[in-house]
Amino acid sequence: MQPALHNLFDQFLVYMQSGGFVMWPLFVLVIVLWYALGYRFHAIKRGSQKSVRVLIRKFDSGKREVPRGLIDGAIVDALQIVNEGYRGTIGRELIEDAFFPYYQELKKYRKTVNTIVMVSPLIGLLGTVAGMIETFDSLGSMTLYSQGGGIAGGISQALFTTQLGLVVAVPGLVVGRLIDRRSKIMELELEQIKDIVCSEEEGK
Repeated sequence: MQPALHNLFDQFLVYMQSGGFVMWPLFVLVIVLWYALGYRFHAIKRGSQKSVRVLIRKFDSGKREVPRGLIDGAIVDALQIVNEGYRGTIGRELIEDAFFPYYQELKKYRKTVNTIVMVSPLIGLLGTVAGMIETFDSLGSMTLYSQGGGIAGGISQALFTTQLGLVVAVPGLVVGRLIDRRSKIMELELEQIKDIVCSEEEGK
């Protein structure tokens, strides 16, 4: 098992060294990107899949008491505020204050993910340019097949960095957009909770 891992690690080092200096920053971006996506995926849990109106009714009647996710928790907080006697404009403002941490949680790492997805291909392109410069330097000095790689080494470096830049950006873009879509739906549901809770309490 250990020789296999050692061999795998050696192959990883060879791959990273093949792309030149750009590969390590891209590798760091891969780790940061997937940490941010994992955090967002774990944090943005809605709770029950029932509609907001049904959930409000269940929590208000006491049929459900323990929140299972972000929307459930927001409903409990909103009902607690109106049940304490805060109505109208004051009640709505207090609910908006109570929802602030939920909005923060929904937006956490969103800019980080979008920035990495946007920047990674550009860093890969930087490696591509560096590789092409090395290629043309080899052409200029006529070291076509030198020990350091020459033209082949330069083109290889260019392709490795482009590849890793796209490997970072494309999955990050797809997964990031799916999580963004989910968080925006939940932001709309938070607005819906405020409207329903405030309107029902005003109607009583």
